[in-house]
Amino acid sequence: MNDSKRTTLKIIAEKTGVSVTTVSRVLNGQATRYRISKETSEKIYKCAKELHYTPDSLARGLRLKRTHIIGLIIPDISNPFFATIAYNIEVEARKAGYSIMLCDSEENTELEIESIKLLQSRKVDGLLICPVGQKSEHLERLHNEGIPLVIVDRYFPDLPFSYVVSDNYNGAKAAVEYLIENGHKKIACIQGLLNTRVNDDRVRGYKDAHIKHGLTIDETLIVGDSFGEKNGYIGAKLILSRSSPTAIFAASNLIALGSLRAISEEGFKIPDDISIISFDDQPYTEYLATPLTTIAQPHSEMGQIAVKLIIEQIESKGNFNPVKLKLPTKLIKRKSVKRLS
Repeated sequence: MNDSKRTTLKIIAEKTGVSVTTVSRVLNGQATRYRISKETSEKIYKCAKELHYTPDSLARGLRLKRTHIIGLIIPDISNPFFATIAYNIEVEARKAGYSIMLCDSEENTELEIESIKLLQSRKVDGLLICPVGQKSEHLERLHNEGIPLVIVDRYFPDLPFSYVVSDNYNGAKAAVEYLIENGHKKIACIQGLLNTRVNDDRVRGYKDAHIKHGLTIDETLIVGDSFGEKNGYIGAKLILSRSSPTAIFAASNLIALGSLRAISEEGFKIPDDISIISFDDQPYTEYLATPLTTIAQPHSEMGQIAVKLIIEQIESKGNFNPVKLKLPTKLIKRKSVKRLS
């Protein structure tokens, strides 16, 4: 380290009230490894920015044979859920001294595989993948090759790599139980992408809530095949044409949005004529004409933990045991569910 950089580190240490070693570790992306607090890290980054100090990342990468770049693959950047996940991951990675290289697989497993190859060609240090979730062979190969890998959201519970996900089963079960507690017995389900663990867990939660409360499961009330708005629109149209449910459980916010349009076109009002609750909670849901009751996922925590896990893997040099985490969801009560007498 040259004298000017050593002097700058000393100034940052004096201004922030920590040691030069702590400053160096934070600015060189080692805060997680040495368990330096988020508050201390942010204070150091702020001071470094004010002094226009930038660590020599390129030289550090050459010494450690690392690029300090993490590859991130998500299935749909236009989906607010994944956009929020990507944002939180980027923020946490930046704090730890890493950059993010982002690819969108467009809900296509072949594009996901191509994205992995692209990111590997760019020498990323590790991969964070929100997979399409229907196939896992290519992910197993990465694990077998010793590539640092963490799965986010759509997961494969029986495979030997780390993941961080929401508790989709209990979240969905809580949503449907809330409808049942409010007097609803005929509840439709518009599900998401078929043959994914996330969707399977949510549908299982929907069904088990019925079983717990002694209600019959009507399979004709379970429709849908993707997490998008169009699926919600078509699903709601189909349900309303064949039956008269008092409530709908939408497996995503986007499904709920499509459903709301279909419900309106059919001349029904929320919640007077039909109630609706959706999985996931985005800021816009409370600003709809009828604020939407939702199951909130811990986006920020998912991003923080995913980055922590991938950096620990990168720095462990292969000596790392998989960590499998399910984070609790939260019921957000608004105005889209009516209590039936």
